[in-house]
Amino acid sequence: MPGSKVPIYTAFFANLTIAATKLTAATITGSSAMMSEGVHSLVDTSNEILLLLGLNKSKKPADENRPFGYGKELYFWAFVVSLLFFALGGGVSIYEGIMHLQKPEEITRPLWNYIVLGIAFIFDGISLITAMREFNRQRGDIPFWQAVRKSKDPTTFVVLFEDAADVTGILIAFTGILLSQLFKNPYIDGIASILIGLLLTAVAIFLVRESRSLLMGESASRKELDKICSLLEGDQFVQSVIAQQSMYLAPEEVFLLLKVRFENDIPSQELPGIVEGLRRAVQSKYPQYRHLFIEPV
Repeated sequence: MPGSKVPIYTAFFANLTIAATKLTAATITGSSAMMSEGVHSLVDTSNEILLLLGLNKSKKPADENRPFGYGKELYFWAFVVSLLFFALGGGVSIYEGIMHLQKPEEITRPLWNYIVLGIAFIFDGISLITAMREFNRQRGDIPFWQAVRKSKDPTTFVVLFEDAADVTGILIAFTGILLSQLFKNPYIDGIASILIGLLLTAVAIFLVRESRSLLMGESASRKELDKICSLLEGDQFVQSVIAQQSMYLAPEEVFLLLKVRFENDIPSQELPGIVEGLRRAVQSKYPQYRHLFIEPV
């Protein structure tokens, strides 16, 4: 089932509001961790825009230049988002933390930080719950990590992990600011910023890996392909399916080539009709196989 845009829109409006609030608070208080969180939310906002761009581009109809459609646009932009999450989110946060360690400054007006982090925690929490509900709807009874690895819809798991990193980053920033205030040690705030950067980097590496795999082309599940082969081999005119090649072009669009050995006594003029009947039988049960080719062997 295709992913919903609701988690993306929810994350976009939440991150846009939070980014402005965090950056304002960081300017007032001089907190390095808060500045890192502000940059983090700003990057997340741009990520949601790119995911929506990818969704819209992926729905363009096929043409002469792209006979199989533009479905992989979604995978490309998800890969770009993952790289931005790594370079801008993780990199800038680590840089900001190192600069703060080199030139430590006392946090002024810490109350502003706590208020902003509290508001951000609420908004990011709502966004995380929305993304989790959508992901749970898609995965059904499949275990969480298995569903993440097998998911062909990057819009859902990218937003989910972004929101999870947001909430965790807020907790790190809160702890860093609080300890920095209690112990009157500005270095703790810088360390918190570096920890946020390392968190974002770890999440980004995971997202880059998953998005790259989708962009390169993942095959359909072995279990589903076995069912399709069994469906064809149950036909009276089919001896066996001797080979199959598949690749996801979009979350709900799969290319599939089947090499089928038919019975020897089938008249050649009847074979095209039999092949078309088999193709329709498969697509009626598995509509995501929009590009289905059956090659008689």
